[in-house]
Amino acid sequence: MKDLLLIGIGPGDPRQVTYEAVDALRRASVFFVLDKGTEKDELVRLRKAILQRYRPEGGYRLVQVADPSRDGQALDYVGAVQDWHRQRAALYSRLIAHEIGADDVGAFLLWGEPGLYDSTLRMLDWVREGGLALRLQVIPGISSVQALAARHQVPLNRIGEPLTVLPGRRLAEQERIDNVVVMLDGQCAFASLDDPGLMIYWGAYLGTADEVLIAGPLQAVKAQILQVREEARGRKGWIMDTYLLRREL
Repeated sequence: MKDLLLIGIGPGDPRQVTYEAVDALRRASVFFVLDKGTEKDELVRLRKAILQRYRPEGGYRLVQVADPSRDGQALDYVGAVQDWHRQRAALYSRLIAHEIGADDVGAFLLWGEPGLYDSTLRMLDWVREGGLALRLQVIPGISSVQALAARHQVPLNRIGEPLTVLPGRRLAEQERIDNVVVMLDGQCAFASLDDPGLMIYWGAYLGTADEVLIAGPLQAVKAQILQVREEARGRKGWIMDTYLLRREL
């Protein structure tokens, strides 16, 4: 039986790591970090900074491995993601089997909240199906969605209204938008909306020193968001952003 922790570390600010997460960080002896290449090496540095902040005494091993690549041009998006996740699951199985000893506790440091738009739990189901026994604990974290609402000082939903969370590629399917949080919108689906009744609350790199926030009527600010987003991505080589679309009353 292998002991494994999935620790939600928030969207980037080390101060948003919860006390429960700090306790888990101090329990773990092996930390697994996926390296996504030079363009996203900042994500690795931020994880290491969290460890240095909360484990300054050391006493742990850091296992850093290359993340399997995903075919971003595949016509079958869902199939390509599933193939990528199965590659990751196979990698996780090898790491857990070989790196977590009898007296070790392994851990993954997961951005935001492990239960919201993170696939690690699903991949670990495949690891278990492959015959590897896990004693798993999930430590919740602050999500980018929560951070977005806090930064813009708005509630995520209004009285009696639903809140929908979806990926950008599904935004066009919405017949009516009241309160919609959009994540993983690499194609900027909001730019194609012409509804004059919508407000947008947008944020990128939430919780980090490079945080950017823009809010206003969608038709008035969407060109600004597109420009700022493109400049930020060009400067850093990557971007993580999310936004809330809300109908004005």
